[in-house]
Amino acid sequence: MIRNSNNNDNKQNKSDMSTSSNSGAEDGGKRKRPRTQSCPPPELPQLVAEQHVPVAPGDKDTRRLIVVLSNASLETYRSSHGGRSGREEKYSLLNSDEHIGVMRKMNRDISDARPDITHQCLLTLLDSPINKAGLLQIYIHTAKGVLIEVSPTVRIPRTFKRFAGLMVQLLHRLSIRSSNSQEKLLKVIKNPITDHLPPNCRKVTLSFEAPVVRVNEYISSLGPKESICVFVGAMAKGRDDFADEFKDDAIAISNYSLSASVACSKFCHAAEDVWGIM
Repeated sequence: MIRNSNNNDNKQNKSDMSTSSNSGAEDGGKRKRPRTQSCPPPELPQLVAEQHVPVAPGDKDTRRLIVVLSNASLETYRSSHGGRSGREEKYSLLNSDEHIGVMRKMNRDISDARPDITHQCLLTLLDSPINKAGLLQIYIHTAKGVLIEVSPTVRIPRTFKRFAGLMVQLLHRLSIRSSNSQEKLLKVIKNPITDHLPPNCRKVTLSFEAPVVRVNEYISSLGPKESICVFVGAMAKGRDDFADEFKDDAIAISNYSLSASVACSKFCHAAEDVWGIM
């Protein structure tokens, strides 16, 4: 009797399991996948000016540090055509992460599309105490020959995607204004760079072939009203003769290969130490 009871229990359990699985299958058949809604593309960043006061444009005597990010790879690429449907053409900033296929079609090295280097340098420079003290000026000279003036009061987007959208907007509109004033925080200006430098300014390039110097000692050798303009290559690789036509001197600042961002940082820190900027 006990054996028959166990058999009956087993049959009942199997029947319950099959019933539950069938009901689950029926419920699964009736279930619908939740509808997903795609997010709209992010809006272009609105720039707001910082509150510190930079050197006045007409001031030619106050010494300052001027950094020119040379050979910067800032180039737009038409990612989609407008067509007949009335859609606008879309442009994106050419970069090695997203446009490898495009670079290969153009028979170009992917190292030619490194706008992230410029982004890193700008964040380093604009965050520095010397910039907040109003004694730093920044220019960008692209590989295509476009000269850009960067206001010391601009807040560059922290993420590269938003920075890329901003650069596309700048290269097509030629200027970016502050969202709460009419001040131009980024603008394309006329070449050459020497037209925008103070008259008493030492123009310096960086080269491995030059003697290695300590940056703070080099800045200490400047005159009391002499500014310094350093040309930093904002590219992944290439020749360092991009500013030979402007230079007064060529130096090396390390025995090792440095990124453009680190080179900018060394000059900022040295000028801060020599000029007493805390």
